[in-house]
Amino acid sequence: MIRKARLHASTIRKIEGSIFIAPWIFGFLAFVAFPLGYSLYMSFHQVRITVDSVVYTFLGFRNYKEILVSNGSLLYEDLIPFLRESIMMIPIILVFSLLVAILLNLKFPGRTLFRVIFFLPVIFSSGQIVQEFINQGEGSLSVLQSLHIEEYLREYVPASWADPIQTVMSSFVLVLWYSGVQILIFLAGRQTLPPSMYEASRIDGSGPWNTFWKITLPGLVPYIFLNLMYTVVDLFTFPSNPIISKVNTANYGSSSALAWIYFTIILLFVGLTLLLYSRVDKALSGSTSQ
Repeated sequence: MIRKARLHASTIRKIEGSIFIAPWIFGFLAFVAFPLGYSLYMSFHQVRITVDSVVYTFLGFRNYKEILVSNGSLLYEDLIPFLRESIMMIPIILVFSLLVAILLNLKFPGRTLFRVIFFLPVIFSSGQIVQEFINQGEGSLSVLQSLHIEEYLREYVPASWADPIQTVMSSFVLVLWYSGVQILIFLAGRQTLPPSMYEASRIDGSGPWNTFWKITLPGLVPYIFLNLMYTVVDLFTFPSNPIISKVNTANYGSSSALAWIYFTIILLFVGLTLLLYSRVDKALSGSTSQ
C-alpha cells in the first residue's frame, strides 16, 4: 500500500513537471527546432516563390560549394577580417570587464551608482543604436587620433592585420561600453569568493598582487570561461557583423547554406572554448589536489 502511494506521488510529480516544462518544449519545437530544420532543408534546394506556391528544386551541396569554393569571396573577404577583429576584441572585453568588476566590488562612496552606470548600456542600447554610433564614428578614442596611430599601423603592421586593428580602435569605446553583462557576471563571481580566504591571505602577509593571482583569478576561472563563451556568441551576432547582412537576401537557398556554414563556425569557436575550459579546469583540479 505504501509502495503504491509512493508510485502515485512520483507519477504526480512527473506529470506536474511535464506540465510546467510543456510551454518551453512547445516554444522550442515551434520557434527554434522547426525553423532550423526548415532552413537546413532549404540550403539543399533552389527556392522560388511563385504566386500559387513555393517551388523547391533539389541541388544537393551545390549552394555550399558555391559559397566555399566557386564564390569564396562571398564568405572569406568579410569573414577573415571579422575573425581577426574578434580575436582582438575578446581579450579586451574580458580584461576590461574583469578589472571594472574588481573595482566595483570595493567599498567606496557611490558604488551602487557606478554599478548602475556600467550596466545602463545593456538596458538602453539596441543593436540599431550601437550601429548608428559606429557609423557616425563616435566609438573611437580621440587620443589615438591625435597620436596618429593609424599612420604607424599602415607603416609597420601588415595590411591584413592593420585593417582589423583600425576597426577595433574606431569602435573601442563602444566595445568597452558593451561589456555590461560581463561586468555583472564577474561581479557576481567575485562575491562568491569567501572573505575568510582574503583574511587568511592578509594574515600570512600576502600583498594585493599575490592575492589577485593566487585567490581571485583562480576563483574566477569558471566565470572567465562563461564570459568568454558569452562574448564569442555576442560578437558573432554583433550589429556590425558583416556576415549576418549577407544572410538576409532573397536567395533563400544560398542564404540558408551561408547561415549554416556560419553557424558551424560559431559551434567550432564554442567547442574550442569548452575544450580550453576543460583543460584549464583539469589543470587547476590537479594542482589543488597536490
